[in-house]
Amino acid sequence: MKQYARIFKYLTSFKPSLFLYILFTLLSIAFSIISVGMLMPFLDLIFSTGEKNSSLLNQTTNPIILFVREQLIHIINMNGKIMALGVICIIIIIAIFFKNFFLYLSYYILNPIKNRISNAFRIEMYDKILELPIGYFTEKRKGDLMSRLTNDLGEVESSMIGAMEGWITYPLTILINLIILISLSFKLTLFVLLFIPVMGFIIGRVTRTLKIQSSEVAKKYGETVSILDETLSGLRVIKAFNVENILRNKFFKINEQLIRAKNKIGYSRDLASPMSEFLGVAIFCAILYFGGRLVLGNGLGLEASAFITYLALFYNIINPAKSLSTSFSNMQKGSAAIQRIEEILKAPVTVNDNPNGQQLTHFKESIEFKNVSFSYEHFSILKNINLKIEKGKTIALVGSSGAGKSTLADLIPRFHDVSSGELLIDGVNIKDYSLKSVRSQMGIVTQEAVLFNDKIAANIALGNEKADLQEIMQAAHIANADGFIKLKDHGYNTNTGDRGSKLSGGEKQRVTIARAVLKNPPILILDEATSALDTESERLVQDAINNLMQDRTSIVIAHRLSTVRHADEIIVLQKGEIAERGTHETLMSLNGYYKKLVDMQEVH
Repeated sequence: MKQYARIFKYLTSFKPSLFLYILFTLLSIAFSIISVGMLMPFLDLIFSTGEKNSSLLNQTTNPIILFVREQLIHIINMNGKIMALGVICIIIIIAIFFKNFFLYLSYYILNPIKNRISNAFRIEMYDKILELPIGYFTEKRKGDLMSRLTNDLGEVESSMIGAMEGWITYPLTILINLIILISLSFKLTLFVLLFIPVMGFIIGRVTRTLKIQSSEVAKKYGETVSILDETLSGLRVIKAFNVENILRNKFFKINEQLIRAKNKIGYSRDLASPMSEFLGVAIFCAILYFGGRLVLGNGLGLEASAFITYLALFYNIINPAKSLSTSFSNMQKGSAAIQRIEEILKAPVTVNDNPNGQQLTHFKESIEFKNVSFSYEHFSILKNINLKIEKGKTIALVGSSGAGKSTLADLIPRFHDVSSGELLIDGVNIKDYSLKSVRSQMGIVTQEAVLFNDKIAANIALGNEKADLQEIMQAAHIANADGFIKLKDHGYNTNTGDRGSKLSGGEKQRVTIARAVLKNPPILILDEATSALDTESERLVQDAINNLMQDRTSIVIAHRLSTVRHADEIIVLQKGEIAERGTHETLMSLNGYYKKLVDMQEVH
């Protein structure tokens, strides 16, 4: 039940609807009992042809039975037995109608609640994914995260309706019917209650393994989605290296493990329902034998018609008990899915926004690193960085792979927070600003051009919904993108495809630069924006970058000398520390690590 605490939290916002659901459920149960209860006056009517009507009242002291028989005798005395039979049939029809009418109303109320709760789960998960720091996703497989948002959430949704009925409908049905049974015969009902714990224990043993098995299925689902995502992303490499069979065998192996895990769940889940029905019928037969002996020996204090009605009411419990066991099985499966979802929802957010933070409306002076160090999961990445970036200056970060260049740049828009030291903007600690206002002052162009499956115009105007077509075209012109866009069949309305697949690498990069131009940020971060391009595309993109960098404070990460040669200061990082710093000419004259990088053509 602990795993369902979040669902209970969501349910608190649906109190009026839940009240109606419970009310309609109670009315449905009441009319169901009435329809079954009319079996007793029917049997009295059929089998009392030779008795005087008044003798029916002398056979019981039960107030419910007395009331029903008084009404039956009154109808017989006024209109005869045929009319009484007709009244009984009409009451049964009306009771069945209202039972199903209120049952439908209860489902009508419950379904929107279920859908809204699953929707709340989906929204909360997506919000959390947007909120989590970038570092979280470097440790997680994207396919597994997608599986939790789709398969696990679907499992919770499918089990939720059963779980909610298991919490409310079935227990109420069983409880109310038991109360009626106790009123009919306390002795016989006590006999029945001795069997119920045994029944629950046996079914519990069957369903106990479902949670573990469901967790295994969810894990295998995640692995299959991960392989599929890797296949779609790396299809060119897979075909080029003729490794289709390796990927196929890997996928088939995981898929086979998934089938076996799903079969185990099916065996356990499908056993619960027939077992509960068998146990219910077994108990029913035990009651039939035990109660029948007492009726025949007059030791039960219950007439034959009332005993048969008792049996019918008890049988009324078997289906809810069977459904309750199925519901419990579904809850166990849903519990495993919720647990995987909760791992995301409860993941710590290491970069917290300051709701009362200052608004960084204008960048005025400088960005300053004061004794900044950064570690991730006990691994030290940056150590004691001291750096001041004046407004309007261009700072280049160079170094071998893993030196900490991208991490240093990622601290400025607060993709990560420093582990120690201070990062200041205009003399104020970056954590004292609101997160949104800090990022609004920055534009980022990364090595991988990130485009969304939308029109080119929409990709350029990302984050600037008020931009008109003229402004978009002007930004594209500055980014050297206007020319190729106009040659497309639909111009700025051309769809870029999934991840920009309909555009070349250079075209995608120029669209992302146009996006940064349109945003017009005072601070610009360029993370190896030309390293993956051919010579012609590099020239066009570099011209676009040069246009973009005018009158801006720029932090440039690059391996290519053409990008960093004219920087105001070049910061050489080695193993997370600043090894050298200065202009290109100064560093070359030092004949140190920077010159070595140039000579090795790691910067060229």
